[in-house]
Amino acid sequence: MRVLAALSGGVDSAVAAARAKDAGHDVVGVHMALSRSRAEHRTGSRGCCSIEDANDARRAADRLGIPYYVWDLSDEFHDTVVQDFLSEYAAGRTPNPCVRCNEHIKFDTLLERGIALGFDAVCTGHYARIDVHDDGSRELHRAADIAKDQSYVLAVMGQERLARAMFPLGTVASKAEVRAEAVARGLGVSNKPDSYDICFVADGDTKGFLARELGERPGDIVDETGEVVGAHEGAYAFTVGQRKGLRLPRPAADGAPRYVTGVDTARNVVTVGPETLLSVRTLVGEDVVWLADDVPALEPTPVEVQVRAHGAPVQGVATRDDARLTVALEEPIRGVAAGQSLVVYQGSRVVGQATLTRAPA
Repeated sequence: MRVLAALSGGVDSAVAAARAKDAGHDVVGVHMALSRSRAEHRTGSRGCCSIEDANDARRAADRLGIPYYVWDLSDEFHDTVVQDFLSEYAAGRTPNPCVRCNEHIKFDTLLERGIALGFDAVCTGHYARIDVHDDGSRELHRAADIAKDQSYVLAVMGQERLARAMFPLGTVASKAEVRAEAVARGLGVSNKPDSYDICFVADGDTKGFLARELGERPGDIVDETGEVVGAHEGAYAFTVGQRKGLRLPRPAADGAPRYVTGVDTARNVVTVGPETLLSVRTLVGEDVVWLADDVPALEPTPVEVQVRAHGAPVQGVATRDDARLTVALEEPIRGVAAGQSLVVYQGSRVVGQATLTRAPA
């Protein structure tokens, strides 16, 4: 197959490309330039797609003996990922930009361009497994290394994109194995730190980024009775379940810590209350992406669900129709915010995904 290997400049994508080449594929490396700032530099484990990353990707491609190109996708990234991030926070929701990047950039824009150029698949360094059945159908599964598993942010792909994806690192036992392989192959990125946080917020200050982009909007912080207990500079900067950064002038009457229990950007009000108010037993999501054709709609189905990339799976019963996915949880969970990605599993298999678009109950 002709394979387009997405080279981020990190160790995972370099080893994934090497494995794809070893498997006999015709591999071409491409680095996605996603930042509009050509002078942006990486700071340790923060940021990505910097000048240093592009240079590291080029060196990896040279070492592997594969062609290498840089594709400027900065406009697409800004319009579909960064703007979505800002509009979601402005609406009082909590988005996951990695989900949107995988959906709109890596397995949409990149894949679409690759297909137009005659490529059969896109190869990335994601930690997830694809199981292929005799009839050609595919299933997305958790990676063998659960600590590095990225199936949560890939669940939005859908069957069509899954059919043209390759994840060569899905079966590795640990990141240490990948680094050791990089050393053995002479790849200079073997000790490069992983990227964390939001790639386009290189300094890690999400609140500051939102303030710069959305502007200050002073408003009230109220408790569960409606009494004003503090002030904020923009309701958009808060998320349900948040405890730090509230800067309340006085504690609750019982001395217990208070958490964000609601964000209303239309009224520019943040509501706080005791931790007990964060518990929910029902999750409702829309924009459903279903990966398991053998799991019927409308029929209640036992599943495990995850609402954070590295959160613990929770048992529940899922029911879906054309418009929404509803999960009744066996045990309540806390700190769930609209805008988060709700991913449904059966064992290691990803069954489907939806976006929590209203406050759970």
